[in-house]
Amino acid sequence: MKVLFLTNVPSPYRVNFFNLLAKQCKLTVLYEKSRSDERDAKWTSNIDSDYETVFLKGKSTAADKAISFGFLPFIKRNKYDYIIICGVSSPTEILAITWCKLNKIPYCIEGDGAFPSNGRGFKESLKRFLIKDAALCFSTCKMHDEYYLQYGAKAENIVRYPFSSLLKKDVLSEPISLPEKNEIRKELNITEDKVIISVGQFIHRKGFDVLLKAASQISDMYGVYIVGGVPTDEYLSEKERLNLKNVNFIGFKEKNDLMKYFKAADVFLLPTREDIWGLVINEAMANGLPVITTRRCNAGLELISDGVNGYLVDVGDEKGLAEAINKVLDVVDDSMQKASLSVIENYTIESMVERHMEIFKEYVK
Repeated sequence: MKVLFLTNVPSPYRVNFFNLLAKQCKLTVLYEKSRSDERDAKWTSNIDSDYETVFLKGKSTAADKAISFGFLPFIKRNKYDYIIICGVSSPTEILAITWCKLNKIPYCIEGDGAFPSNGRGFKESLKRFLIKDAALCFSTCKMHDEYYLQYGAKAENIVRYPFSSLLKKDVLSEPISLPEKNEIRKELNITEDKVIISVGQFIHRKGFDVLLKAASQISDMYGVYIVGGVPTDEYLSEKERLNLKNVNFIGFKEKNDLMKYFKAADVFLLPTREDIWGLVINEAMANGLPVITTRRCNAGLELISDGVNGYLVDVGDEKGLAEAINKVLDVVDDSMQKASLSVIENYTIESMVERHMEIFKEYVK
């Protein structure tokens, strides 16, 4: 079976997925760019691929998008059983889908997730043009299904797959014991008995301003650690204004070091204003953490059950966020940790590959 993917950049989890998929089929991957301009260069360093890798020559149009006609030699002969285009927003994706439509070449669309919008305007009309004739639409969740349906996809052409950045070996078999957790905290110079972690860049969409306001409403004995970026003056000033001595800004960490912060924590927060998925939630759950996030995060909507393995709150609701933190930290057993591990064990790259191959074999042209 021959499969072609057109995607934006070689993110580590995508490369892991493609490497395992290549063991099941003959795989070619076309990349628009070598890396995203918004990501630390370390994010894509030392990535080795076991499939045919092609970096298209073109002109960058955004952090992770470009315009290129380099896809043409690969798709115009229609020699693949599946042509999968990972998105409908970059110029290259739009051109590739349009070429397929004009030449009656079957194509599939795959994405990490999405939220349906109002459906009005030129961009919305363009999405409908690109999506409605797709042979298959690969979806990660209920909201993603609704997104495809809004833009004209047929319900029978929408197929689900478990989206993940985790290999099976990355998922803990049981929650971290308190003695082990304390040893990791000692290594990281964490002194608090209760630890809250959040991970992401200091951009408005991630909602760290809301987290800081929530931190002012919980015990100052709880340590709050925000990992992954350099705080701007806005966040530094807000921390000072609220006198948040228990809030710590930690810079970018390589995967192994980041995993230590997950293992040291008691709860993970993602106060996002919108994430079409939110892979960091998968990673937190794989380390046995309850998760608190917003109702505008598809990973949360799909993976979190209120009171079972975390809580969902409204966007911008610092009071609700603080209350959810207290609820999780008041739980005296490890039931929430076990619940997270039980859910996330079904969301691995291996299961992504298995599901893709099931779909390929069922719908092969």
